[in-house]
Amino acid sequence: MSTKLLRPLALCGALAVPALIIRFAGLPVTPVLGLLLFGMAVVASSFVLAWAAEAAQVDISGGLAIAILAVIAVLPEYAVDLFFAYTAGSDPTYVAYAAANMTGSNRLLLGLGWSLVVIVTLALAKRRTGKTVRELTLESGNRVELGFLAIASVVAFVVPVTGQISLLLGFALLGFFVFYLWKVSRAEAAEPDLVGTAATIGGLPKHVRRPLVIALFVFSAAVIVACAEPFAHSLIETGTQLGIDEFLLVQWLAPLASEAPEFIVAILFAVRGKGADAIGTLISSKVNQWTLLVGSLPVAYLLGGGGTALHLDARQVEEFLLTATQTVLGVAALLALRFPRWAAWTLLALFAAQFALPGQTARYVLCGIYAVIAIAALIRNRRHILPTLAAPFRREVAEPEVKEPASVG
Repeated sequence: MSTKLLRPLALCGALAVPALIIRFAGLPVTPVLGLLLFGMAVVASSFVLAWAAEAAQVDISGGLAIAILAVIAVLPEYAVDLFFAYTAGSDPTYVAYAAANMTGSNRLLLGLGWSLVVIVTLALAKRRTGKTVRELTLESGNRVELGFLAIASVVAFVVPVTGQISLLLGFALLGFFVFYLWKVSRAEAAEPDLVGTAATIGGLPKHVRRPLVIALFVFSAAVIVACAEPFAHSLIETGTQLGIDEFLLVQWLAPLASEAPEFIVAILFAVRGKGADAIGTLISSKVNQWTLLVGSLPVAYLLGGGGTALHLDARQVEEFLLTATQTVLGVAALLALRFPRWAAWTLLALFAAQFALPGQTARYVLCGIYAVIAIAALIRNRRHILPTLAAPFRREVAEPEVKEPASVG
């Protein structure tokens, strides 16, 4: 096996070892040190998981590979969030952390991830062509994922209206996710475009590649499962010890750590001029977060000893409403299968604004701003609304749409 492959894998393994020793030896550590070591192990394992998932596309072709990749890429996020939901079944104080982690990861993915990919892609396109490109054109096949996300976004408003995530809604979202996997598995196969370590793994002979990919999956998943609980506890204890709001740490630090590999892979695609592929993967990730992750929370809560509904307090309802309105704006802006530069900067600016303007009033104001801009985008793209909502239920994948050239100035 080449040094080019061994070095990054060895580095990630070395970063995970201290956390595993502490975890299984039961050694005492301070909350801050625990946060650092367990967080480092989760991030390192996330990179290994992402490389293995990308390389697996060589052996699992088609849209299903993209969907599975999107699920695997956010597995660390799921491990932490489901731990919070499971623990909330016996300790109600953890309900807030489960809601915080879920809303934070969703808003981070769309507000930061989507925006940066588009901004980087358009900036590099201008550098290459010398012209200002005003929008990123998506693939016609992305309308299916966008349709699933649009439907899930509408359904999501049931949560802030009722103030709970019921088991019935959870099962409905999980069923919708299974339908999504089935639908994308019928899409035409495409040759994977791998980069970096994933490309090195994907280029290995089949008899070496497949066992290695399986071994990497097992290793990274085992580390993530082992470190999810102490990492979550360290987050909360660090906030208490340093006087930092634990809710904010759980909402932003944990998702940022676990989703870092996915963001880096998406940015690498954007740098290589593959902005549409990067956005396609991030849209798929958003679909599985808005269906599989949200739907799994009440199930984990029930298994942990809770009831048939995960009840949210006023703060959590506000956070969920803010996340839902942000998602609607993201969908509305993309209905024409174009990601305008103004939409990317708007999503990024509003994402940043929530940190500068904390508090209940500010959250409702941001919800209103998201809603107003979303309504304007829906009116502008109104002829694409029905085709997008119908896309998940079409028997065959639609033919590529004829698009106008991207706007330049």
